[in-house]
Formats: sequence, structure tokens, C-alpha cells
Amino acid sequence: MIEKYEHHGVLVNVQSHLKGKHRENCLCFQNCKFFIPDDIEKNCEIAKANFKNCVDFNVVLPVYECPKYSPQKE
Repeated sequence: MIEKYEHHGVLVNVQSHLKGKHRENCLCFQNCKFFIPDDIEKNCEIAKANFKNCVDFNVVLPVYECPKYSPQKE
């Protein structure tokens, strides 16, 4: 089922079963050492470009494949 809801002040469409699940599916959020969203200077260039696209077009993009992904050491 497709539902509409307000996301950051814009009415968007989403598959109900996927709403709010981008972080658990996004490779960036899986402990990537290059993903530093709180530091614009150090954050991954790919992540910054994807985020800009999300802001510009009011979309959400989980990353499923990435050549830069590297987990942080535990």
C-alpha cells in the first residue's frame, strides 16, 4: 500500500512497509568509518552528494552498494 505523509514539511509518497526504514537498510548507517554526518568537512563525499539530492528533491535514498564502505574497528 502507498501512503502519503508530511516529511520535512513536504507531502511525499511511500510504500507503507518501508516508511522510516532507510537507516536500517542503508550501508552508510552500518558503522561505515567514512560516514560522519555531524562533520560536513569529514563526511563522505558520496553521502554528502546523496543527502544533497534528498534535500533538493524531497526523497529518501538508502545506499545498498558502495565502493568506499569500510566498517569502523570495534
